Amino acid sequence: MKKLLLIYLALNIQFLMGQDYDFGKVSKEELSEKFNSTDSSATASYLYKYRKSFFEYIQNDGFQLVTEIHERVKIYNKDGFDYATKKINLFKDGGNSEKISELKAFTFNLVNDKIEESKLKSDGEFDIELSKFYDQKSFTMPNVKEGSIIEYKYKVRSPFIAVVDEFKFQHDIPVKKLLAIFDVPEYFNYNVNVKGFLPVVPKIENSTQDITFNNKTRSGGFNYTSSQTTFNTSKISYIKNRSLYEMTDVPALKSEPYVNNIDNYRSSVKYELSYTKFPNAMIKYYSTTWEDVVKTIYESSNFGSELNKTGYFEKDLEALLVDISDPLEKISKIFSFVKSQVKWNGYYGKYTDNGVRQAYKEHSGNVAEVNLMLTAMLRSIGLNANPVLVSTRDNGIPVFPTRDGYNYVIAGVEVHSEIVLLDATSFYSTLNILPLRVLNWEGRMIKKDGSSVLVNLYPKNAALESVYLNVELFDEGDMSGELRNVKTGHDGMYYRTEYNGGNEDEFIEKLENKHGGMEISDFEVTNSKDLTQPIRESYKFIQDSQVEIIGDRMYFSPLFFLSTKENPFKLEKREFPVDFGYPSENKYRIGITIPEGYVIETLPKSAFLRLPDDLGSFMFNITTTANQIQLVVNSKMEESIISPVYYETLKEYFKLMIAKTNEKIVLTKNLK
Repeated sequence: MKKLLLIYLALNIQFLMGQDYDFGKVSKEELSEKFNSTDSSATASYLYKYRKSFFEYIQNDGFQLVTEIHERVKIYNKDGFDYATKKINLFKDGGNSEKISELKAFTFNLVNDKIEESKLKSDGEFDIELSKFYDQKSFTMPNVKEGSIIEYKYKVRSPFIAVVDEFKFQHDIPVKKLLAIFDVPEYFNYNVNVKGFLPVVPKIENSTQDITFNNKTRSGGFNYTSSQTTFNTSKISYIKNRSLYEMTDVPALKSEPYVNNIDNYRSSVKYELSYTKFPNAMIKYYSTTWEDVVKTIYESSNFGSELNKTGYFEKDLEALLVDISDPLEKISKIFSFVKSQVKWNGYYGKYTDNGVRQAYKEHSGNVAEVNLMLTAMLRSIGLNANPVLVSTRDNGIPVFPTRDGYNYVIAGVEVHSEIVLLDATSFYSTLNILPLRVLNWEGRMIKKDGSSVLVNLYPKNAALESVYLNVELFDEGDMSGELRNVKTGHDGMYYRTEYNGGNEDEFIEKLENKHGGMEISDFEVTNSKDLTQPIRESYKFIQDSQVEIIGDRMYFSPLFFLSTKENPFKLEKREFPVDFGYPSENKYRIGITIPEGYVIETLPKSAFLRLPDDLGSFMFNITTTANQIQLVVNSKMEESIISPVYYETLKEYFKLMIAKTNEKIVLTKNLK
């Protein structure tokens, strides 16, 4: 068997090395393939993924970045149909923009042992404006079926040479053959940032390249009556540095619950311009160290200068803070004022668009306008407040010095030797309670002198949910009861956002569906707008068939609809951290009245679990009195992020905890 396997692997390698990936030359063997041999669960595979980014000199315009793309995708089943649509984001800024050209695309199917091709037509192409900074070109392939192969190629020309789109080597589906090339003239020096768990080592090559200049001169007498035009050319040679990446059988990157952003762990390479050095010119630096990055951002007229503008709010602030002396109370007052005065328009950004004055006047602004305004107000009353640069979860973690690694800014103010973090874009956030999008490892606080320090973005205090549940069971297996729920911290913020953001009837309907179709009455929420108090929810309910009846016995889990049924951790091994977002504690106090005529036959045993290094704990305590069962459950997660070193222990912990909360209580009918 081992010999057969070795022969198969050798043939597979020979097939990959000898495979013809010329555009349009799809083979019957590829079309006949039913599944990926290295990952049978894959819904699709990249048979070939090619990218080449290089610089082209345009006379009178200078260097432009050109990227060529060629991809061939095999679709195994209907779940892979999503890969039949390709979306390409094109950056624009002012009068400059990226442009796509030379798009060619075909779908290939095997019909009666013949290869049938379908060409992409104009009705399958779409152009939309995503935002003021991005347009999007998308296309959907025609005649896609299970077993189809889609293939496309195109070019993107960009005037923006400072940042090169990330070279991604690992995707959500496997890649059979990957070839990536980056050609750079000697005039450009890029920082190379590698991430992911796959070994990525480029082959480095150097060669000589020429730039040809076409010149035209005119000469002659007065008014050019006998003028002549002379054409000539000249050349400049330079060194071209090539980085070549070649990989085969790249495994899919499979996500799992509690991952902040799977792209943080995707195997890839990011190039960012560090400096340029042209002939007979001084070196121009872009970003090399964090000091350079911070200096560049802070000195921008759309960042640092905005912090010095105060005249537009001074009178309003003076009236707001009359007779208030406590610093924390001042912070809370100003924070609430900004949230009510200026609404976030939904745009991210560490730089302002229209400026803080305009945002204040129009009561609307982007992230930078809202939070730089907040920082300026706090500074204006003598507090030590500074902007904190943040990379949101969907933007990844800026491990290396990079200007584009940060896409967001919040406010930080030092009070009583501690830093209080504030984000006024979220109406229901409070001091040190930031939206989940911002909870991404560390931010970088920029101080007035231009220096910077790292700031932990995760909260120190746990979010608390306390549930009080009283249940009465009936002979038929139905139940009725009352529930009270108290939430603080992030749990309270998210509840308020959902509850206040829609219709209460729809909110109740979602809650009924979430809890298995129960019928809710007397629903009440208090402190939905008072952020100084915990939010409280209460309601009565009835629910049918919540107890399994077999003969003279009743079987039920004491947590009923509150229990978790499935372990969220399923992978055997995990290479990336488990990110819960914030520390949390869940308390359940449950009282159960059993039906008259029944006695308790079996109860789950009380239990206590603890994760190592005080990462978390679980307590399950059950007692009885007459016809009553009392259950106390307390679950704590002390840390926001758990290292993958603890993954196997954490997985087993959740397995035992879920099993315990789903153990059955057995009641027996008293026949005496």
